[in-house]
Amino acid sequence: MSIRRLPEHLVNRIAAGEVVERPASALKELVENAVDAGSRRIHIRLAAGGLDRIEVLDDGCGMSRDDMALALERHATSKLPDDAIENVATLGFRGEALPSIASVATVTIESRTRKGDGWQRIIDNGALLSEGPAAIPPGTRIRVEQLFGKVPARRKFLRSARSEYAACLDVIRRLAMARPDIAFTLEHDGRRAISVQEDESREDRVAALTDRALADNHVVIALEREGIRLTGVAGLPTYHRGVADHQFLFVNGRPVRDRLLVGAVRGAYADLLARHRHPVVALFLDLPPGEVDVNVHPAKTEVRFREPAMIRGMIVSGLKRALDEAGFRSVQRADPSAFAAWQQEPVSPTPIGAMPIFEAAGDLPPTTYAPSLGDRRASFLTPPPMARAEPAAQAPPQVHSFPLGVARGQVAKTYIVAEAEDGLVIVDQHAAHERLVLERMRRALDGAGVASQALLLPEVVELDEPACDRLEARIAELSEFGLDLERFGPSAMLVRSTPAMLGAGDVHGLVTDLADDLAAYDSALSLKARLDLVAATMACHGSVRAGRVLSVAEMNALLREMEITPHSGQCNHGRPTWVKLGHGDIEKLFGRK
Repeated sequence: MSIRRLPEHLVNRIAAGEVVERPASALKELVENAVDAGSRRIHIRLAAGGLDRIEVLDDGCGMSRDDMALALERHATSKLPDDAIENVATLGFRGEALPSIASVATVTIESRTRKGDGWQRIIDNGALLSEGPAAIPPGTRIRVEQLFGKVPARRKFLRSARSEYAACLDVIRRLAMARPDIAFTLEHDGRRAISVQEDESREDRVAALTDRALADNHVVIALEREGIRLTGVAGLPTYHRGVADHQFLFVNGRPVRDRLLVGAVRGAYADLLARHRHPVVALFLDLPPGEVDVNVHPAKTEVRFREPAMIRGMIVSGLKRALDEAGFRSVQRADPSAFAAWQQEPVSPTPIGAMPIFEAAGDLPPTTYAPSLGDRRASFLTPPPMARAEPAAQAPPQVHSFPLGVARGQVAKTYIVAEAEDGLVIVDQHAAHERLVLERMRRALDGAGVASQALLLPEVVELDEPACDRLEARIAELSEFGLDLERFGPSAMLVRSTPAMLGAGDVHGLVTDLADDLAAYDSALSLKARLDLVAATMACHGSVRAGRVLSVAEMNALLREMEITPHSGQCNHGRPTWVKLGHGDIEKLFGRK
C-alpha cells in the first residue's frame, strides 16, 4: 500500500483524538484559554455532563475578527512570541485546542476586544456555517454542542452524563484552585455547583473547593530553596480519605498528575497514615521555566523535572516540617452518628415538686423489666459503668494552663477524660502512648541509640524458616533498636534483650509481628522506611494497653507529654488519639443551646 497525505479534515479529527478525549478534555482547554486571556471572571455552563453542551464565558482580552479566524487554524497561537517553547508561561501553547474541538462538534464563538466590535463564527464539525456581528460584552463566549455527534465511533465510548460531569467538575475544581485571583462559576443543568469569588486567599480557596472542615484541620506549607518555592496546604494526618482524589498538585500554576509528586506526598505521610488511607493536600510548586518540561504529554497533565530528586526531597521535607510544627493537633470534627448515640431521658409527666426524692426500698415494686436487643438505654439492673476516678492527693492543676486539660477520670480502662478550658477532652490511652513511644524511639535513634534491657532468661521464639531468614538478615538493624536476636536452629530465634523503653512486654508477639512486617514490606522499602516500620511495630507492643488502670498522676503525665510531642494527635496508623467535645456541643446535648 502506497503512502498518501491525509486530508485536512481527517488530520483534524486525529488531532482531536489526542486533545479531546471526552467533554472534560474540551472544557479544560477552553477554560485554560480563558485564564490565559487575563480573565477575572469565568462562567461555565454544562448540559448532560458536557455531552450536549459546554459553554464558557469570560471577561478576558477577547479576539478581533481576524484573530478569531486565525485561532481556528491548527498550530496558531498568541502564547509563543518566539521559538523558546521551554520558556512558556501560559497554560496552553500548542494552538490545537479550538480547531480540534471544532472538527468534532458544533462550535459557536463570540468575542469582542475592549475597543472593538463583537464578532461571531459558527463551525459545524470543521465546516464554517456562518459568521457576522455579535452583541457581546468585552470577552469571549464559546459554546460547544453535540461533542462527537457526527463521530458515532467516538460518541459510543463516552460514559454516562453523571460520570462525564464528575470529570468536568474535577477539572474546574483544579483550575479554580490554581488561580484564587479569578472568580469561577460552574452550572450543570441549571444548578450551580461551584461559585468562588475573586482574590481569595489560597487557604480559603482550597477549603471552599474540597471540604470546609479543611479550614480548621490543615497546616500551611512554605519552603524556598535554590529559586524553587513550595507553598500550599496539607491536611492533618487524622484528616484523610479512603481514595487519593483529594491530592491537588500544581507546577507553575498548572494542574498536573505526576507520579514523582504523588510518591513524595506518600513518603511524607508514610509513618503517619495507615497504608490504605490518603492525605488531603494542595501543593503549589513554582520554579524557573527552564527547570521543568511541560511539553511531554498531549493534555499537558504531566511534567518532567531537570532535578527530580531535589524536587521530591523538597516536598517531603516541606510537608514533614509543617506537620512537625502541628504538634499534638488532631482533627476536631463532630461525628453526627456519635452525637446520635447520646440518649435523652424522657421528660417525666410528674411535676418536679411532687416527685419524691427518696423512697423506702420496701415500697419499690419488683422490677421485671428486661431490655430488648434494640433498646440502647441502660436499665438499673445493668452492671455498673466501667469508669473510675480517684480523689486527688493535692489540689488539681488549673485547667487553663494546659491545652489538653487535666485528667478527671478513666472510662472503660481505655479512655482518659480530661477537662480543658474550652471543653471535654477524651484520650485513647493506647493510641496516644503508642505515638509517644515511637517518637521517643526515633529521638533515641538520632542520638546514642535505643537502650536495651537484657532478659534474665533468653526467650526462644519459634517461627518458620523464611521468617527466621528475614530476621537474621536484619539482626544488625534490629540491634540499633535495642532488640538483640540470634539464630537458634533452622526455625527459631533467640531473644537476649529487648528495648528498655518497651518494658516487660510480649516478646513472642513482638518478634512475630516484626517478621510479618519484613515479609510484607521489606523488598519495597528503603532503609529509612524499614527503620520507621520496625519502630512503629515496637511502639505498638510497648505502649500502654487498653484495659490498664492508670492513676491520675499517670494520666496527667501522659497528657503533658502529648502536648510537647510532634504528631501526638494521631497514632501510628493515622487514627486520632484524642477528641474534644466543646462546651457548645455539651450545651446542645442538654438542650441549653
